[in-house]
Amino acid sequence: MTATAHFATVAAMFFSFVDELRKAGIPASIKEHLTLLEALDAEVIGSRPEEFYWLARATFVKDEGLLDRFDQAFARVFKGIAGEYGTEAVPIPEEWLRKIAELYLTPEQMAEIQSLGSWEEIMETLKQRLAEQQGRHQGGSKWIGTGGTSPFGAYGYNPEGIRIGQEGSRNRSAIKVWDKREFRNLDSAIELGTRNIKVALRRLRRFAREGAADELDIDGTIDGTARKGWLDIRMRPERHNAVKLLLFLDVGGSMDPHIKLCEELFSAATSEFKNLEFFYFHNCLYESVWKDNRRRFSERTPTWDVLHKYGHDYKFVFVGDAAMSPYEISHPGGAIEHFNEEAGAVWMKRVTNTYPSAVWLNPTPEQYWGYSASTGLIRDLMQDRMYPLTLAGLDEAMRSLTRKA
Repeated sequence: MTATAHFATVAAMFFSFVDELRKAGIPASIKEHLTLLEALDAEVIGSRPEEFYWLARATFVKDEGLLDRFDQAFARVFKGIAGEYGTEAVPIPEEWLRKIAELYLTPEQMAEIQSLGSWEEIMETLKQRLAEQQGRHQGGSKWIGTGGTSPFGAYGYNPEGIRIGQEGSRNRSAIKVWDKREFRNLDSAIELGTRNIKVALRRLRRFAREGAADELDIDGTIDGTARKGWLDIRMRPERHNAVKLLLFLDVGGSMDPHIKLCEELFSAATSEFKNLEFFYFHNCLYESVWKDNRRRFSERTPTWDVLHKYGHDYKFVFVGDAAMSPYEISHPGGAIEHFNEEAGAVWMKRVTNTYPSAVWLNPTPEQYWGYSASTGLIRDLMQDRMYPLTLAGLDEAMRSLTRKA
């Protein structure tokens, strides 16, 4: 290929990229396109595709809620050039994690399988197995491997255990997961189905006027014109919802079936509340949270910083199904993906002490809450301020936040 032909191909790909961004609902203007080209011409980045990805994202994306749309558009245009972003190899031998056919057990067989007991006993047993085991194992009830009924491994069954190297969860009964999983960001541009949610959120309103003049003051214009004898147009700042909201969203794992509903809530909240800050967490709150799920291991915000930065007048809303191992709430080290020095319950109490107006929205139907021990623990920590993520539940949650004002 000649240099001219190569340049034409690259130029066509860039224009295609801008078109894809616009199709995805991302406002990509010619100005931003030229800014990206100028940055490339000035060689502000190296030649790796990953560096181009971050430069393009910083240029075009002005709203965190559009990050997932950007990633989809980028993949459609540059597929085959760039690899997976934000992924790292899990430090476990790949050969050990090869799938075998899933083992199907009868209810009677499952009932015969005994859990190991307390959290401390489970973790101590894992340490011993890691020290003793010398090779790959599959099936069986003791060693770390695939299939079988061992508490440690993948693609098998045990009522309590540690899942290592499994791409999906079949029974969601693991108390800890030794994997690095990728979660997607919620999309703030979702519109379908958000109208009724917006109506429910509007109960939490306190209007204020501030900033530049945005709307016509009809009464003031009439009065000024009558007094002065000529057209005296008066403007006044547009009213906006002055309520301040902190939104903490549980992502990944058992929350995957609720993505659409959470996206609708997220989209409605971003349009209804001017003073909105959001963060992601997984299962239970610990010492850090994050804004971008694709960089959740490298760009985290200490939870203490959130509690110190945002005042007591903020309303605090958790969104999550509260479905997890009780150890994740009650024990240090119980977090499913890392070692937490303080129990999740400690951080939950700090939030409720800092923010008197706090609620938990649960997408799981309320009639199933009683079957989950962890849901009961979270509900107690929230002082019974857990509401179903339905229109009626949202309405009641907003009433609760208003009463706590």
